[in-house]
Amino acid sequence: MYVPKENQPKQGGAAAKARDGEKGGKRKIVAQNKKARHDYAIVDTYEAGLVLTGTEVKSLREGRTSLTDGFVQIDRGEAWLHNAHIPEYHQGSWTNHSARRKRKLLLHREEIDKLESKAQETGHTIVPLALYFRDGRAKAEIALARGKKEYDKRQTLREKQDRRESDRAIAAAKRKQRDA
Repeated sequence: MYVPKENQPKQGGAAAKARDGEKGGKRKIVAQNKKARHDYAIVDTYEAGLVLTGTEVKSLREGRTSLTDGFVQIDRGEAWLHNAHIPEYHQGSWTNHSARRKRKLLLHREEIDKLESKAQETGHTIVPLALYFRDGRAKAEIALARGKKEYDKRQTLREKQDRRESDRAIAAAKRKQRDA
């Protein structure tokens, strides 16, 4: 029996959320820069396309990428991703890429101008947060960030640990109440 799509029950999960609400579809994350979230206070995030060669895309799909030393620099009105390590493709030949070459980021002119003006302020920098595929296209999530002081990092870790402990205590109390 045929049931129109609007009358079908909605399915839950990440795919449904991506299909229903989020623009662009599902993200397949290749690499994340967790150290950046620890070392910097994130002010604003942007999604940028990446200009890559064929062997870089194949290597990204294998998922052995590192962003820990990466940073973004704006040079002559163009955004460039530096020091992102995308290893050479093992089946590549003379067409292989160098692992740490600079890669061009694709952003709108207004976004580049805004990032450039904010990055020139004292204490601000542009860092990559993640590399992922969205609808088969390689994307980078970059952030305008402000460096944290050492005591800020400790405070963040302490808050995270306190939150984790309170969540455990609440879960234990619920379990105890359910079992009783």
